[in-house]
Amino acid sequence: MILSNTRNKTELFLLAVNGHGRQRRVYSSPYELRAYGKEAQCYFYLLKYGPKTPGPLAKGLDTYREDTHRTLKSLIEKGMVRPSTDMPTVYTAVELETALESALKKHEAELREMEAKKRELKQLAQKESFRPSDEVSTFRVLKTIKEIVSTATPVIEATQKEFLWVVPESGLMSASLWFNEAAKGIIQRGGIARGITDITFSAIPLVQQVIEIGEEVRHLNGYRGAYYGVFDRKHCFSAINIEITSHNLDEPATMLYADDSEFAKYLVATFEILWKRSTPAKERIRELQEQNSAHR
Repeated sequence: MILSNTRNKTELFLLAVNGHGRQRRVYSSPYELRAYGKEAQCYFYLLKYGPKTPGPLAKGLDTYREDTHRTLKSLIEKGMVRPSTDMPTVYTAVELETALESALKKHEAELREMEAKKRELKQLAQKESFRPSDEVSTFRVLKTIKEIVSTATPVIEATQKEFLWVVPESGLMSASLWFNEAAKGIIQRGGIARGITDITFSAIPLVQQVIEIGEEVRHLNGYRGAYYGVFDRKHCFSAINIEITSHNLDEPATMLYADDSEFAKYLVATFEILWKRSTPAKERIRELQEQNSAHR
């Protein structure tokens, strides 16, 4: 592939580093670049201003040294930044075309791994002893992403009428990776799906994915309350700890599963209160895009 200019390379790089598994519009102005995360910011800062030690780099990025070290470690693993062998360590961004090639290879490898994991989870869900039941209430604490996905998948696939959810941005990413296809089936079966989240600029592509499959989404500014999902007003997944730093299947994440109608009734009532306080996602997205245009 011949890249015609630096802008094309930059846009492809941003897709490779921060893609959510689909093609989407990319942004490369300084204001917009913040939405692409710390790695893109750090890489382009080094590319523009030259090699830096962690201290000046952290100051230039307006962040903490510890945070900068974590970002540099990730960029080194991806082949986009090279550390010096002497002390103090100086970090240098590789050429954009080299970084692009590394990013694309990493992204392709992650997609292949993701497909393999999806197949594994599908097999696991089929073998899973848990099945949605209308008999005795079940309460289970799920401790990893793998447990959550393997338990939630058969519930989603069995849902006929309604799916309600309140999630943070990391939950939207999880949905993009594991649940959106199954949730689409609820819509196709004639059911409805409604969700609430705090929509930031970086979350726009993830929200648009959910809207495209037929779900109705609303924005609740600054929401940091309880996160949960309710299926057919019976099956509930309530977050205990979902501070997810990556989306590996073995990543710790704690949720309570219950197939209890009374618990579901409480969550549904809470959802309806939040729904009335929230605004349509399309309005929020338009507002963010207008703010972005004003900064260009």
